Amino acid sequence: MSIRSLLMVISFVLSILIGLIISQNQVTPPSNRDNQIVIGLSLDTLKEARWQKDRDIFVSYAKELGADVLVQAANSDDTTQMQNIEALISRRVDVLVIVPHNGKAMAKAVEKAHEAGIPVIAYDRIIQDCDVDVYISFDNVKVGEMQATFLLDSLSNHGKIIRIYGSKTDNNAFLFKKGQDNILEPYIKKGMIEVIHEDWAEDWKPENGKKITNAAISLHGENFTAVLAANDGTAGGAIQALTEEGLAGKIMVIGQDAELVACQRIVQGTQSMTIYKPLKKLAQRAARLAIDMAKRKVIVAQESTDNGKINVPTIAIDVQAVTKKNMEQTIIKDGFHDRKDIFNE
Repeated sequence: MSIRSLLMVISFVLSILIGLIISQNQVTPPSNRDNQIVIGLSLDTLKEARWQKDRDIFVSYAKELGADVLVQAANSDDTTQMQNIEALISRRVDVLVIVPHNGKAMAKAVEKAHEAGIPVIAYDRIIQDCDVDVYISFDNVKVGEMQATFLLDSLSNHGKIIRIYGSKTDNNAFLFKKGQDNILEPYIKKGMIEVIHEDWAEDWKPENGKKITNAAISLHGENFTAVLAANDGTAGGAIQALTEEGLAGKIMVIGQDAELVACQRIVQGTQSMTIYKPLKKLAQRAARLAIDMAKRKVIVAQESTDNGKINVPTIAIDVQAVTKKNMEQTIIKDGFHDRKDIFNE
């Protein structure tokens, strides 16, 4: 064999060996390696019991349907949430489900996901000013309307109230307020309902609900009849302030989310009502939706929500008002909380 022929054989063998080495070092996305769908779940926070429940139901049901879920929580920080989403994109998840801390800030996350060919679901909070694929939530305007209707009925349409709104970074807070305003405004204009104090609770923190209530009492004394709070966490903060003044149980307090501690307060008499948003229905529907989107199935949504850029296809889950009278027929019957936990039996 000539030297030239020998060199050609050696070159051919080397090219085969190099190809084998490269192929062995290539990383195949988990979802492609075993045909299993991988869902990225980016949460604003896990500090509140409500979001822990969402996570657990979503992950459990997704696994039951044959999908894996990678969960990240941002501790209510926009920068952290963006980093979490970038990490999920780098893991090549098949679909992203985002609970945004700030609905406007996460528009960039949707853009980056779409650049990677990953569809995005906005879970319970809309992501604004972007072309997010689907929004699944409760009818949050209706939540506010139900809160305000209960308040009016309980006060016979007359009274002085404190209003605690949610976090300004969460569009849901504005939807709850809009629903409340829809019902209250005619009575406020007539002077039948007087709002003596109102403010926004940053990051939905209970301690901020307490500060707002403390400020109202400092300015106006005990001359009010109800606290209309944006959620059970801020309602709990208000009740702490009322307890310190010896007013707990004497002033009506309204919240929403049906947290366990709120249900306990309702049966004890320090909170008047909450709104039960069946998280199991929401989380399971979202998990199935994520899997369908990962499979590129056609999604049918009966409603839409204007996010400032497009009308986002929207799936809305019904809610219920809960008091001590119907606790058994709603929260307990659905297995949302155990009776023994609510009544401390």
